[in-house]
Amino acid sequence: MYSNTNAILKTGDWVKAESQDGALIIGYIESLSSVDGVVKVTVVTSDNNQTIGKTIPFLSKQVKMLPVSTVTNKAQIEFLLDLALSTGDKEWFLALSSKLNAMKQLVDGVH
Repeated sequence: MYSNTNAILKTGDWVKAESQDGALIIGYIESLSSVDGVVKVTVVTSDNNQTIGKTIPFLSKQVKMLPVSTVTNKAQIEFLLDLALSTGDKEWFLALSSKLNAMKQLVDGVH
């Protein structure tokens, strides 16, 4: 775990950063190095399409942790399901699928 100016960082956290060429990067922390304070971020979305899918090192002070969002509707869950698939996060995918199924059952119970 690392502390930067705003939070304790750990593997799996979603962060944003600015690349050396000024592109906005959003991704998750793949790994942390306790020796040199470097976090390796796997890029999920960016202004620079060539960086998407790559893992880029940043100093911990260069990244900002994204706030944890609460999912409130079907469209958000479906978007996050796609994201879970693209990142290969099976646990997250299963949790989101369960949440979506619970929403569907609730709606079906009303009709």
